[in-house]
Amino acid sequence: MKNGRAAGLDGLQCEHLKHSHPIAISILSKLFRLFLSLGHVPNSFGASYTVPIPKCDSRTRSLTFDFRGISISPIISKLFEKVILKLFSSLFITSDHQFGFKHNSSCTDAIYCVRNVIEHFISGGSTVNVCTLDLSKAFDRMNHYVLLTKLLDRNIPLALLCIFEKWFSISITCIKWQNCFSGFFELRAGVRQGGVLSPLLFAIFIDNIVYSVRSTSAGCYMSCVCCSIFLYADDILLISPSVSGLQILVDACERELNDIDMRVNVKKSSCIRFGPRYDAKCADIISVFGGPITWVDSCRYLGIFFVSARIFQCCFHDAKSRFFRGFNCIFGKVGRFASEEVVIALLKAKCLSILLYATEAVPLLSRQRQSFEFTVTRIFMKMFSTGSSNVVNECLRCLNFLPIYLQLYIRTARFLQRFLALESSLCCVFAETAKLQLSLIFSRFGSDIKTACELNNAVYNKFNQDDINIV
Repeated sequence: MKNGRAAGLDGLQCEHLKHSHPIAISILSKLFRLFLSLGHVPNSFGASYTVPIPKCDSRTRSLTFDFRGISISPIISKLFEKVILKLFSSLFITSDHQFGFKHNSSCTDAIYCVRNVIEHFISGGSTVNVCTLDLSKAFDRMNHYVLLTKLLDRNIPLALLCIFEKWFSISITCIKWQNCFSGFFELRAGVRQGGVLSPLLFAIFIDNIVYSVRSTSAGCYMSCVCCSIFLYADDILLISPSVSGLQILVDACERELNDIDMRVNVKKSSCIRFGPRYDAKCADIISVFGGPITWVDSCRYLGIFFVSARIFQCCFHDAKSRFFRGFNCIFGKVGRFASEEVVIALLKAKCLSILLYATEAVPLLSRQRQSFEFTVTRIFMKMFSTGSSNVVNECLRCLNFLPIYLQLYIRTARFLQRFLALESSLCCVFAETAKLQLSLIFSRFGSDIKTACELNNAVYNKFNQDDINIV
């Protein structure tokens, strides 16, 4: 467990357990064995406090639904959840279409799979229709009784089922705002956001959506594998080569969501098209929960923006805006006092990941790569108080900062190597495409791409310096 986390209502942190007397390990071990044998947890395990975290920009006006509540539970209850996860991990396995809350699985894996499905069908001359569904208060609306029924269908041990039933029945929380606490109230639905098992329980809760979509036999299939639905937590993405097929997929999802007492937020859901007829006017996709789901030219999925076009494209204007905002915040605080090495280290740690997020999983046009280079060059011009890109390149070479185009190659190669190591049956469908992309990068730089890029950077800057000297 990571240090520095917030303490629960009892004031204990994980450091207290890590640095306690060794007898505490024996006591907790015997205590947890009793819990598992009796199917019981103490009432203190259900008490927590909730901290509201703003979802949107704090500079804008915030309403109640603009906050996400993160529950801070007692550290001993979190440790017990980790024990349950370690002992019964096989009971919490979900479909390969669910990319969230899994080891070695990330948003970029889901984005890369979606990209490959769309590009495969576009290359065959089809126009691909995509629908992103947003669930209304998904984590807060989860029905406890439906979840217990789904756990019962998985043949979960009776003692563990009793533990979950007891845990839900004693769940209470209060709101913490700065140093003020509200009164306690019961949690009759939903999962505690911030709990160890909460994400896995929610994934089990909505896992049957995948089987509902498969049963329709509609949508996209590659190598006899259904590629019509992708899940990341409560973010649902549906893909179909036809509008009527997309409507069938949406209907199947909504039937399953209705059975588990969930609702689609039509206002935050959208449809988008890619391919030869991307700009053709289509009939609206109808939702039983609120009317039509509109067709848009751009939609957000897992932090990136898809743009409707003849090919699969993404827009990075929002990423660049947040990158500039993050850098200006850091530079405004420490720019006058810290050295250039410190500022660049903070830039790498805090800002660069914002700009290059998911660039390894999506296709980049040459103008987008140049835009990334220009974006970074502009902030270094501000840092070094110069208007010359040649001066910036020389400074970056001395400070061992690789050009963005080389960093993009490194990120892509590392991502593809990790993607090929995944054992998901869905990811294996795109393994050959990933191998081809990786071989193209290795043919240019070699297998030790990090060292090769550093050498390439030295040669690149040497040529630039020679040109400067000649001029």
